[in-house]
Amino acid sequence: MSKKRKSYSPEFKAKVALAALKNEMTIAELAARFAVHPTMIASWKRSLHEGAADIFDKGQKSRKQSEEQIDELYRQIGKLQVERDFLSKKLSL
Repeated sequence: MSKKRKSYSPEFKAKVALAALKNEMTIAELAARFAVHPTMIASWKRSLHEGAADIFDKGQKSRKQSEEQIDELYRQIGKLQVERDFLSKKLSL
């Protein structure tokens, strides 16, 4: 018989990881309170700690990506306009 793995929502993981970061309770106490294995709590805490800087950096990354995307779209528009002008001149001859 195979056991089905239990999946947890991102909100639940964040809640447990934040509680672990506060250090008000031990990981063992949190594991008993939330009915989660202590290893999972330690993993979620580590992920939250390592990924916290990305939360504040996302705005800058998305802005840079959107500017790059806009530049690419303008290049494509220019190329299409040149092709259209060329074809319209060939058709009018």
